[in-house]
Amino acid sequence: MVKKQTVWLLTMLSLLIVLSVYYMTSPDNGEMAFIQEDGWTEVNEDGNNAENAEGVETSADGSVISQVSTEELFAAIRLEKQNERDQLQEQLSEIVASSNFTTQEKNEALERMETIKENQSKESILENTIQASAPYEDVLVRAEEEVVHVTLKADELSKSETNQIIQMVSDEFGEKRVQVQFQPTK
Repeated sequence: MVKKQTVWLLTMLSLLIVLSVYYMTSPDNGEMAFIQEDGWTEVNEDGNNAENAEGVETSADGSVISQVSTEELFAAIRLEKQNERDQLQEQLSEIVASSNFTTQEKNEALERMETIKENQSKESILENTIQASAPYEDVLVRAEEEVVHVTLKADELSKSETNQIIQMVSDEFGEKRVQVQFQPTK
């Protein structure tokens, strides 16, 4: 049985690794962001404020609204979804191991754990299948109770490609509503 402290530690370590890899591979050109009382300010290595750096949206008061690339966004969504599933799996494992629950509740918890694993497997298979079917830079599939969200990293998406993706999702997940979106690569 995995303890909460172990799961927490592994989550923090994986977050640390993701951030370290991002930091090491990011082409930041010596720019850093400092948090000030009035919000975010971009500062170059010479100490001057940067004027609306590429990929940075600023609001009317000059604070940074968004500075996340689609690669980072996809990775962050995957990490968040995995963390949610890990926590749910841990809760369900505690139900199964506890003597405070009935046999029916334990069976329901086991079935739900199996469903989570199946959905993870199906999402992974779909991501690989969709990415192999066309030259998309990245594919993100998220299955929920009644809808499957498919987000592609592509400049555009034709109706025929969308229909093909919907068919792939239907083949894998059955009769669920499918939402297909794309994120521009630039």
